Amino acid sequence: MIVKKSHHVVKNPSGGWSVKKGGASRASATFKTQKDAISSAKTIVKNQGTRLVVHGDDGRIKKR
Repeated sequence: MIVKKSHHVVKNPSGGWSVKKGGASRASATFKTQKDAISSAKTIVKNQGTRLVVHGDDGRIKKR
């Protein structure tokens, strides 16, 4: 089975939304809105060939 790496859009505890590579401790980027974070993450996953995982306010996966 091939495990594809991923980038996650998650709520940042300091405010805003962050794009984090799966398993990373630091965010690649942080944005004021979830919409802006998703837009940036789409570019990153396209360039790196990873998949996008979007989390909601509660931390649960909202969509893949």
